[in-house]
Amino acid sequence: MSDRKVGAGEPGSNPPGQRLFGAYSWYALVVLVICYLFNYIDRNILSILAEDVKRDLGLTDAQIGFLYGTAFAVFYAVFGIPFGRLADAWIRKNLIAIGLFFWSLMTALSGTARNFALLGTYRVGVGVGEASLSPSAYSLIVDYFPQRLRATALALYSSGIYFGAALGFALGGWIVDFWNDRYPVGSAPLGLAAWQVAFLAVGLPGLLMAVWVWTLREPVKGQQEGITVEPAGKPEPLKEFGAVIPPFSVLALWRSGCDRRGFAIHGACTAALALLAWGLVASVGEPAQWVALALGVYAAFSWGQGLAYRDPLTFRSILGSRAFMYSSVGFASLSFVTNGLAFWTAPLLIRSFDATPTRVGALMGIGVAVGGWIGVTLGGLASDRLQQRTPNGRVYMGLATVALGVPSMLIMLTAGSLTRASMAFLVTVAVVSFWLGPGAASANELVPPRMRSTASAIYLLLNTLIGFALGPFTVGKVSDILDSAGQSPADSLRYAMMLSMLFWAVSVAFLWRARAHVGPALAALETSESASRPARS
Repeated sequence: MSDRKVGAGEPGSNPPGQRLFGAYSWYALVVLVICYLFNYIDRNILSILAEDVKRDLGLTDAQIGFLYGTAFAVFYAVFGIPFGRLADAWIRKNLIAIGLFFWSLMTALSGTARNFALLGTYRVGVGVGEASLSPSAYSLIVDYFPQRLRATALALYSSGIYFGAALGFALGGWIVDFWNDRYPVGSAPLGLAAWQVAFLAVGLPGLLMAVWVWTLREPVKGQQEGITVEPAGKPEPLKEFGAVIPPFSVLALWRSGCDRRGFAIHGACTAALALLAWGLVASVGEPAQWVALALGVYAAFSWGQGLAYRDPLTFRSILGSRAFMYSSVGFASLSFVTNGLAFWTAPLLIRSFDATPTRVGALMGIGVAVGGWIGVTLGGLASDRLQQRTPNGRVYMGLATVALGVPSMLIMLTAGSLTRASMAFLVTVAVVSFWLGPGAASANELVPPRMRSTASAIYLLLNTLIGFALGPFTVGKVSDILDSAGQSPADSLRYAMMLSMLFWAVSVAFLWRARAHVGPALAALETSESASRPARS
């Protein structure tokens, strides 16, 4: 796709010749932060509700981890790819509005679930809808803000994670205790349990928020670099979604021009993936976990293989870039531990200190809101400062997350009182949030402007499959194993969370390897963008 002079906008974009930056950029960022806030309320509220859901539906820790993580994450990750492609070709703020409406509806419907299967189905719907947000939001923010402020803006956007999680904890805990106190067992209106009411209460307002998002102005892609690009083809939602949904993915691969050798590779990899999933089910159990994860990996592989035929330049620029892949896998591996921490801390505190959901929700809400905002903001600011001195400034913030996260998390997990654990939780949340803005900025800065939504979707796919789909489930499964071996429910969960930190070794390995490739990749991209800018008269 050709680059051209700023001026020719898209439907709903800023006026020709105008770079959209200033007060409106900050206004749009506030709206996107609120969207992310709703996003994380709806996905994270299950944490504070976990003990009630587990009791009412007769679930294990592994099944709760599946509902929070895999059922949501696999579909969030897989559908993020076609949403990213659509964002590169369509109006991004409209895509966010439609997705927000859908995931809010699915959250509200979760409040009607009466069994594990139905709740799992609605969690899948939440994942599909929420996949529309961040690929488009990352791309919008990059076009709303100049390079010198991007990591800061993206970090502020990521603060919606913590304010959303904080509200989810506080509201969820209060609703559970209020409803249970007001309506003893068997007397509640419509027979609704407290956790069902909580889902309804946080889901319905999102339907109105979707209308607000629709009113935003769309910036021209690439405007902050002094260029803009043609849309990445005509929007074809059926084609893009078909590329990740079996068996339509095989048809999409054929239409992409896949040859016999490509189909042979596809068949061999599919068979190997099916065999691996079967082996995991046979040895570990939990078929829903491994079947869902295998489907997600298969869909992502099929889409990536098709991309190599449909858009070889994008394939080489993203999946063929060592700088992008090493850094993205390194950042994504950080989320394995942080997602386990985010979900399982509330059940751990309830079990360890026999505390009420209201008290735990309030303390965790404060910790997440204050610690998360401080950490994600400091991480973004420090990353922008470091990036002016070294091209590896983003990478170094990821390494700093591990160095500071290990001791702070150990202190939290071994605290002897609820107050001390809550204070340590605030500090832990702050230090393990340093990487969020730098990671998102890195993924967007290592590719050309027209590929940023697709790159964001792939980056989020890695974060979600590694962090959400594996982190919370693994902690829950290890907790079940330790519990069956005679540990108390609290200690089994505590030790499982400690063991999860070993996965940070993967993060360190990939981020350290990325150091040798990020600088040359950024230099090459800058040379390419300079050549595409129109000459000044």
